Amino acid sequence: MAVRNIVLYAQDAAVLRKKSKPVRSIGRGVKHLIRDLKDTLAHSSDGIGLAAPQIGVHRRVVVVRLGRYGGSGEEPDLSIALINPKVIDAGEEQRDFDGCLSFPGLYGETVRPHHLRVTGLDERGRPFDSAFEGFDAVVVHHEMDHLDGVLFVDRVQGLEDLYRVRVGENGELVRVPVQAICL
Repeated sequence: MAVRNIVLYAQDAAVLRKKSKPVRSIGRGVKHLIRDLKDTLAHSSDGIGLAAPQIGVHRRVVVVRLGRYGGSGEEPDLSIALINPKVIDAGEEQRDFDGCLSFPGLYGETVRPHHLRVTGLDERGRPFDSAFEGFDAVVVHHEMDHLDGVLFVDRVQGLEDLYRVRVGENGELVRVPVQAICL
């Protein structure tokens, strides 16, 4: 299973700033794009969402793995595709964890809705109208941002909200502020 056109690094950020075009029909090319997105996401141990611009395709398609942080401790369900997603309602904005496969090892605190109602098409071309809650809403919102050229680093309030994670002296994970690394 080949994954094509993978662009997952910050040096390609100009590609990530371009707005994506709507999908006009669910043909062979869109189905192949969805498969590429799912395969790429499946091969990333840290990934829970991926947007078409992240693999160099500027179409309004995202793939998300929901339920990752729902508290059940189980692996997320299989990934689902959202085509031409549009936010109909958003609410309950809160600070939460954010990160991106396009910026490996960089994390941040952003403010995003914890409730989203989204319409669009599923991968079979059927209309959907779905509500996403909690961290699932954060994931969907993050991936939809990619379709408009918005990156998670655009949503941090300051440099102090960006960090990397390292293993501490006792084997625990420790947040290291980017400010401390830059000094």
